[in-house]
Amino acid sequence: MYTSRIIGLGHYVPDNVVTNDDLSKLIETNDEWIQERTGIQERRYAIKGTEDTTSGMGIKAAKVAIERSGIHKDDIDFIIFATLSPDYYFPGPGVIVQKELDIKTVGALDVRNQCSGFVYAISVADQFIKTGMYKNILVIGSELHSHGLDMTTRGRGVSVIFGDGAGAAILSRSEDNSRGILSTHLHSQGEHAEELVLTAPGMGTRWVNDILEDHENGVEDTSYFPHMNGQFVFKNAVVRFSEVIMEGLSQNGLKKEDIDMLIPHQANLRISQFIQRKFGLSDDQVYNNIMRYGNTTAASIPIALTEAWEEGKVKEGDTVVLAAFGSGFTWGSVIIKW
Repeated sequence: MYTSRIIGLGHYVPDNVVTNDDLSKLIETNDEWIQERTGIQERRYAIKGTEDTTSGMGIKAAKVAIERSGIHKDDIDFIIFATLSPDYYFPGPGVIVQKELDIKTVGALDVRNQCSGFVYAISVADQFIKTGMYKNILVIGSELHSHGLDMTTRGRGVSVIFGDGAGAAILSRSEDNSRGILSTHLHSQGEHAEELVLTAPGMGTRWVNDILEDHENGVEDTSYFPHMNGQFVFKNAVVRFSEVIMEGLSQNGLKKEDIDMLIPHQANLRISQFIQRKFGLSDDQVYNNIMRYGNTTAASIPIALTEAWEEGKVKEGDTVVLAAFGSGFTWGSVIIKW
């Protein structure tokens, strides 16, 4: 059986910086309130009408990852795109990436697992490569939240958290079983699906005609804005993060002391800090960038992993752990020997 290795990383975030003070001009909030609860200081918002769509940002990140990988775009034989904010309801952005990068007619798969989307996408890519089906897979996580947030005081508990951006990785086949992705671990708990949800438009609940009908009748509708039970999500996240990290370490005969770098999904700085303390990790062993970008859901791990690698904090031989938790509830981890 083959091993899959990450041979190229790239990320992209819009130039438009939106600070907490900027948000306080739109909604009833302030910098202290946001930082105390989330650790976020600023985030990036895409400008409407520019190339910074979900697929557009993913393409920019992918170009960097491909260049750094040393392979040609025509060597890519599969595309996996993780997002909750596709350009269209259908088709998904994976096929747009294939078109815009002028890649031959390879398969393109979209993953809708929200905050754990990139972890799930990496797991799928890993299985395809390990079985010998594909050799080089482009994996993208990209999100455009800013155009769909409730930018009023009513929605501040959610809207202050999210930002836009994209990250990408090239996974490639290797015969060196001592390096690469050692294991992936995925879980879900659908009973809590409505604790972090965007219900409309949805075929099973409220489709576009329902929304338009209520609008015409003067009925206020918030179903197309995201809803989050913040405290409940937080409590579950810290438990599941710990469990799935330990699951990955145990399967590979590793202990928490063996972690060289933990890249957690950037959901909330307080969650990352809780996990860091629980595992006894130093600041140099955990990479956080939520302060600058907010929560970019499926894009958060590839953006953070790329930055950690660029800064020399992920080195050959390191044990790197990726972990995520989010809507669904879904969660997972990836254990890598770099």
